[in-house]
Amino acid sequence: MALPIKTWAVEDRPREKVLYKGIASLSDTELLAILIGSGNNEKSAVDLAREILNLAGNNLHKLGKLDIHELKKLKGIGPAKAISILAALELGRRRKASELTDEKKIRSSADVFNIFSPLLADISHEEFWILYLNRSNRIISRLKISQGGISGTITDIRIIMKKGLELLASSIIVSHNHPSGNKEPSEADISITKKIKEGAAFFDISLLDHLIVTDNGYYSFADNGLL
Repeated sequence: MALPIKTWAVEDRPREKVLYKGIASLSDTELLAILIGSGNNEKSAVDLAREILNLAGNNLHKLGKLDIHELKKLKGIGPAKAISILAALELGRRRKASELTDEKKIRSSADVFNIFSPLLADISHEEFWILYLNRSNRIISRLKISQGGISGTITDIRIIMKKGLELLASSIIVSHNHPSGNKEPSEADISITKKIKEGAAFFDISLLDHLIVTDNGYYSFADNGLL
């Protein structure tokens, strides 16, 4: 039976360490233990946190790819604990993404990748997003259009255009992810890009790029001459 955390020396308890030494003093395991909150009769919260990290190969990037079902496979991790972990990871993604979008001017495909990578690189399903830009190529808004499964997502061009007209956007950039890690565009990717470009042009909106984001880089339609 594991010793409960409350029996540890005060300076070794994760929450108390935060009070005495600051949040940065905690290890990845201890941070996860705080999210978990409590252990069970066999393991402390720290023990459970260590098992979760082992499941992800002690890699926080891989941890971000785990879903609720994979976390619940561990004895002692129920829906509430799994959701707490997923919520913290999602907040981290959103914080990083929000820091990069405020009135940012887009100058290259790398700028677009830096915006969407925190949102798309480590998720296990496909999502399709749009950046709406003004005449100076500064971001007006960012919108998730659709979310799908592992192999694809459905994109409604009408929604893209409706929002673009509401925002008086001069141009757009679209992006979606490939959970498989394959950066190359599929025939469906090429087809939807062509349709979006034609639909946008009808309303005098330019499609500047389409980025396919993976956890090991990206593919730019513009950089590869496919626009």
